[in-house]
Amino acid sequence: MPRSALRVVAAVVGTLALVSGCGGDGGSGRGHRPTGARVTIRVPADAPTVSDAVSLARPGDLVLVAPGVYHESVRIDTARITLRGVSRDKVVIDGRLRQPNGIVVSAPGVAVENLTVENNTQNGVLVTGSAKAAAGLPGRGGGYDTGDEPVTFLKSFLVSHVTATRNGLYGIYAFSARNGVIANSYASGGADSGIYVGQCKPCNIVVRDNVAELNAVGYEGTNAGGDMYVVGNRLVGNRVGLTTNSDHQEKLLPQKGALIAGNLIAANQQTATPEQADGGWGIGAGIDGGTDNRFLRNRIAGNTDAGLVITATTDIPPVGNQIVDNVFTGNGIDVGWTFPTATRGRGNCLRGNDLRTTVPARLAATAACPVPAGASSPTGTWTAPAAPGGIPFTEVAAPAPQPQFPDAATAGPTVVPPVVTPPKVADIRLPPASLLAAHARVRTS
Repeated sequence: MPRSALRVVAAVVGTLALVSGCGGDGGSGRGHRPTGARVTIRVPADAPTVSDAVSLARPGDLVLVAPGVYHESVRIDTARITLRGVSRDKVVIDGRLRQPNGIVVSAPGVAVENLTVENNTQNGVLVTGSAKAAAGLPGRGGGYDTGDEPVTFLKSFLVSHVTATRNGLYGIYAFSARNGVIANSYASGGADSGIYVGQCKPCNIVVRDNVAELNAVGYEGTNAGGDMYVVGNRLVGNRVGLTTNSDHQEKLLPQKGALIAGNLIAANQQTATPEQADGGWGIGAGIDGGTDNRFLRNRIAGNTDAGLVITATTDIPPVGNQIVDNVFTGNGIDVGWTFPTATRGRGNCLRGNDLRTTVPARLAATAACPVPAGASSPTGTWTAPAAPGGIPFTEVAAPAPQPQFPDAATAGPTVVPPVVTPPKVADIRLPPASLLAAHARVRTS
């Protein structure tokens, strides 16, 4: 079944759950907001549910949630609210497979921090400026914004110290959003991707210091580019570690201009994971129809099919991608370029990498950076290992306890900046093989 079909099925399941009235979407306003500006509304002391507290909150307020399992879907449509759990592992938004989304953020300047979101038919946390995406209603072909109307962006956001596990599409999903950060979070059991950024250009989004494991894909960026940074993440033990790609199901084609740097991308052939619709398996990183992306100082190791693959997506070629100063070890092949259709890559190049095997052979010499922008990229083929069947996302192993947000119970509300400060490229180093391993289930050896 193609990936588009998977998205349609999951969206339909989520829509049915929404129509059935399960999940407690939106608060009733029960409870009491303390008097004053920038107050803390406590759950359940001031309001009985998270949704009730959010509905009482005003810009600048902090909603602080006590330990417990909350069977609700939380919608945040008031700007500059902070939603924070007192304990990341013990504050759980549990969809019980009866609702599309655990938390939906559709207002700017919102911070979601220090809690767990699980068992939703679509997404754990959805941050979006798209009304259709927020409602879980796909357009033609399974995408959300497929008509002629302009893209509407959510303008700023923060997702930090969030655990998203066992969700039917994405763990943490930023779609049609800009000027945001996804950091210090953990995603597992995503039936499509653990962390997904889609339909933004320029994005001004930083995805950093996260762990994504036991997903079909660890991180996916679709039509996401322009000041798009994926830095210092552990993408280990998925079926595919990372993809940056173009897709006609979303607007703002082609994907262009992401920096993927300082990540550990390893051992992405875990069997006890959801089986992705297009069957990807044993691949560290893939560029599928992406343009002007830069892979810099990543450690890409032990992926049984390939460390990094560049290919075309239908009629969209990969153009001008640079693979620079990465270390490849123990992969089936380290770098493979393959263009099985008439759509050929152009201007892709390599420089300064520690690698041993490429397809076609001698890529480091024949496609050394810089190359002319219009130069046709060489192509080859190889035999990929067979992908084993997966498991339902509901059966993925539970996460280990994760690091807490500092001073969660006493810190004030988080101020989300309107514009994200990008990482300094010169400060991004090659990561050790132990990057962010302390709280991960899957090891690299």
